[in-house]
Amino acid sequence: MNSRQRRGVILLLLSVLCALGAFAGVLSVISDVESKVGPEKTAYELKADVPAYKTLDAGQFTRISVPERWLPSTAVTDLDELDGKIAVNPLRKGSLLQSDMVADRPELKAGQQEIAIMIDAATGVAGKINPGATVNIYATFEGDREGTAPVSKVIVSNAQVIDVGELTALRPGNDRERQQAEGGEAVPITFALNTVDAQRVAYAESFAAHVRLALVAPGSDASIPRGERTYTLDGDR
Repeated sequence: MNSRQRRGVILLLLSVLCALGAFAGVLSVISDVESKVGPEKTAYELKADVPAYKTLDAGQFTRISVPERWLPSTAVTDLDELDGKIAVNPLRKGSLLQSDMVADRPELKAGQQEIAIMIDAATGVAGKINPGATVNIYATFEGDREGTAPVSKVIVSNAQVIDVGELTALRPGNDRERQQAEGGEAVPITFALNTVDAQRVAYAESFAAHVRLALVAPGSDASIPRGERTYTLDGDR
């Protein structure tokens, strides 16, 4: 073997050694990344925005995989946890679903029952009443005979809202529905009430000219005194 051949063999060996070194370096980097990332776990992202207090279901989320070491301890990894839950705050598309974003839907207490009525979207709800809210329910009645003044009454004080439905176009039926239909849309509101208050609400829905809701400040549970629950214009004169 002449000197030129020896140089060729040496260069070839050096090339092989460099390639092996580069390969070992790549393996080292991959091993280091794997050691830092670790195994992955299932998590969920929102497909679209979800308004606050809306009921959640599996169809609103996309399944993703996230390295376990980077996954927050509050991350929801099982969609069965959403059963009966509502969004606490507005949720944004692409957000990672976490347990502190959801809460239990308000439930009935002993002696309560659910009753739902349609409330005019413009004058009765205005987008600010949500499940868990407390409201006063007002009803306005026309005079029952000629010369009798219309009267406004607080028919239920501190009523608990447990569900707010979807905006619905009204189809005129009875007199009150015809008056509501001037606005065109209403929202079904479900309350948790005792038997007497449920009867009051049912009566007002059937016979009142208008039924409106007034949102009570959070943390306030003061009832309206009986003497302040009825109003007529004559009373201000």
